[in-house]
Amino acid sequence: MARVTGVGGVFLRSRDPKAMAKWYAENLGVKLADFNGTAFQWSDEVPAGTGMTAWSAFPDDTAYFGEGSKQAVMIDYRVDDLDALLKDLEAKGGDGNRVELWQPLE
Repeated sequence: MARVTGVGGVFLRSRDPKAMAKWYAENLGVKLADFNGTAFQWSDEVPAGTGMTAWSAFPDDTAYFGEGSKQAVMIDYRVDDLDALLKDLEAKGGDGNRVELWQPLE
């Protein structure tokens, strides 16, 4: 069965994404990159250096979470067989929350 193998990203909607990212940097020690977010490198990934989890704040009016969506958070899941999982999800239906799915290249 195809499955999730990790979290590839966490994306937060905010009225003021720069202020939100700054708060995370100042209060939680998140080291921000130019894109107003960060990439947490995985230390246990095989081969080493191939995995990371992205974190980023988006503006309230972003279309990235879906047109007209009021969803506050979107999670990107790493999967082991994207085609099989998409086929399975299409047959079973969704839960109403928008997510991203991705499979690393071989």
